[in-house]
Amino acid sequence: MDFKDKDPLVSGAAAQDGGNDPLRAPTMWAVTADDEAPEGRVRLLGGGAATFDVCHVGVVLRVVLGVQAVLWLATLYDSVGPADWLLRWGLASAVGLPACLLWLVGLCGVRRWLARRGTVAQWVLVVAWGALSAAYGHVQFWLMDWRLGLHALTPWTLLAPMATGGALAAVGLAWLRQRQNRADPAQIQARLVELQARIRPHFLFNTLNTAIALVQVDPDRAEAVLEDLAELFRRALASPHTQSTLADEVELARRYLGIEQLRFGERLSVTWHVDEAVCGALVPTLLLQPLVENAVKHGVETDPAGGWIRVEALRRGGRVAVTVSNSVPVAGAHPAAPHRRGHGIALRNVRQRLLLMHDVQAEFDAEVRPVSPQASEHCFVVKMSFPAGEGA
Repeated sequence: MDFKDKDPLVSGAAAQDGGNDPLRAPTMWAVTADDEAPEGRVRLLGGGAATFDVCHVGVVLRVVLGVQAVLWLATLYDSVGPADWLLRWGLASAVGLPACLLWLVGLCGVRRWLARRGTVAQWVLVVAWGALSAAYGHVQFWLMDWRLGLHALTPWTLLAPMATGGALAAVGLAWLRQRQNRADPAQIQARLVELQARIRPHFLFNTLNTAIALVQVDPDRAEAVLEDLAELFRRALASPHTQSTLADEVELARRYLGIEQLRFGERLSVTWHVDEAVCGALVPTLLLQPLVENAVKHGVETDPAGGWIRVEALRRGGRVAVTVSNSVPVAGAHPAAPHRRGHGIALRNVRQRLLLMHDVQAEFDAEVRPVSPQASEHCFVVKMSFPAGEGA
C-alpha cells in the first residue's frame, strides 16, 4: 500500500483550518460547536419552527391552491351555469385569497414563538387566527357592498366565513404536521444508513489497518486518521440535528475521502472546488458524505486502475449549485474486477431530504454522461441546486 503524502486539490473555503491536508484538522475528541447547537445554525429533529415553516414558497403555493380548490368546489353547488359559477368563484376568491394570505403572513411572523407553545395551544391559536383572517377577508369585501348600500354587516354574516376559516386552518395545521412527520423518518433513515456504512467491517478494518501501518512511519498522520474516524462516528451517532452548513458537510466529506485516499493511494484522485460564498448555506445533514462514499464504492473501488472524484459547490445568483461527479469503470476493461450495482438508497434519501427542506425550490438530478461531448469515457454526475438563503 502506498502511504505517500498525497492530498486532494483544494480551493476556496475548503482550504481553511488545515491547509491542503484533509487529515490535518483540530482534534475531535472534545465537544465541538456542533454539539452545542447554536441558535440559528441548526434545528432540532421534529421540533422548532420546522412544523410552521409557512414562509416557504412551496407551502404558500400549496395552501393558496388548496383554498382555491375548496372554493372552486363549494361554488359549484349554488351555480346555475358556467358563467354563474365563474362569477361566484371570483367573488369567493375575493374573500378567500386575502384571508389565506393574511393567515400565512401571520403564522410566518410568529412561527418560532408558536413552535414553543404546547400542542393544544398551537391548535387553538392557529384555528382562531384562521377564523379572524376569514373575518378580515369578509369585512374587506363587505366594504365594497357597504359603499354601494347593498348589504349590512351583522354578527350572523360573519359566522359562516369564520367557521370556514377556522376549519381550513385546522386542515392546514394537520397537513403541516404530517409534512414534518414525513421529514423525521427520512432523517432517521439517513443516520441509520450512515451508521451502517461506518460499522461495515471492511471500512473499519481498513481504516484501523491504515492507522496501524502509519504509527511507525508517521504517528501524527495515524492520529489524524483515528480522529477523522471518530468524527465520522460522532456525526452518525451523536448529532440530532437535521440541518448544518455546507461548510460542515464539505469538511465531513473531506475527512472521509482523506481516509480513503490513504487506503487507495494513487488510485484515487480528488478535486475540490468550493466557493467561499456558499459555505454558510443551510443544507440537510449528511448531504455530501453519502454521495462521495457512493463515488468511492462504485467508481474507484471496482476499477483496478482507480478513478477520480470531483466536488463542486458554486454560487449562481441566489442559488447554490453542488455537483459530485466520479469516473465510471469502462465496461469489459477489467473482467476480473468486481461489478457492483447499487440500489440507489443513498441517492433517494439525499433527494428526499433535500426536497423536504427546500420543496419546489430544490433540484436534484443523477445520471451517467460522457466526460466530454467527444469522449468515449463516461462519468456519474449528481447535481443539486437550492436557494442560498440568508447564511450564504
